[in-house]
Amino acid sequence: MSALKSRAFPPGVHPPSLTWFKDNEAQDVDWDLQKKHLQFLVESGVQGIVLAGTNGEAVTLTKDEKAQLIRLTREVAAQAGRADLPITVGCNGNSTGAVIADARAAHEAGADFVLVLTPSFFHFAMTDDAVVDFFIEFADASPVPVLIYNFPDVAGGLDINSEMLARLGAHRNIVGVKLTCGGIAKVARIRAQYEPGEFAAVAGQSDWLVPALAVGAVGTVTGVGNLYPRIYDLFKQGKLAEAGKAQLKLASVEWGFTSCGINGTKWVVAKFLGYPEESCHCRRPYPRFADPKLQSWIEGVVKPLESVEAALR
Repeated sequence: MSALKSRAFPPGVHPPSLTWFKDNEAQDVDWDLQKKHLQFLVESGVQGIVLAGTNGEAVTLTKDEKAQLIRLTREVAAQAGRADLPITVGCNGNSTGAVIADARAAHEAGADFVLVLTPSFFHFAMTDDAVVDFFIEFADASPVPVLIYNFPDVAGGLDINSEMLARLGAHRNIVGVKLTCGGIAKVARIRAQYEPGEFAAVAGQSDWLVPALAVGAVGTVTGVGNLYPRIYDLFKQGKLAEAGKAQLKLASVEWGFTSCGINGTKWVVAKFLGYPEESCHCRRPYPRFADPKLQSWIEGVVKPLESVEAALR
């Protein structure tokens, strides 16, 4: 068992908010549209919001932009009567010192948790022990609790296995792991060793949300939450049959988001929420989502879940 945690990671859906940009040369953040989207998420009843994650195009954001995103989210939440809404911020870098500095800046701006990816530029030198040592050193210095981000596809193939997670879960300032590796067996192994308030497993995709919840996960951080954030409510309300049926549709929607990438995700979210298409493009050099066939395909994939989500409002 772990030592008493500084703060448990809250159960529920924590959408990784998309970051919206203007269609100008500098691709400045479109703060008006950003506020509108944050209002949509906050008012939908999500249990938290993740900023500057993969879907939020973290690697393209400046420190000042990240800080402003945090402050804006806190402002929107307060205006909606949800001043205590948990805000998690992606903090990444290729040196331990840089990630610690990023976490301190996030804390100063008002973040409650940080989501930290394994440093991977020197992935060929990162042994299991090196990865564990990084997270321990980082967590020792972080002013806010740490959610590990296990995403091998964007971390040079580095995967944090169950033995590593068992060691890291004992740290007082490490409160959980976002598993964007599809490792549902890791969820069960984590739950066998730790209470969710000690070290929480969080599904990194929604296409296995209900199965993950069934074996001990506390929720999900998924891009689908930018459009359909309420499916978790069915499980929370004990409506397991309904949740199972919704999960089948949710799996198809997740596949659409994954297949079409962040640019496709932004395009279809803008389409369904009525946002201007000129503000849905990713920061360059990420290409635009401009193929009419793909646009038509993802729109058709996403549509069936619209009525399920609407019924939960």
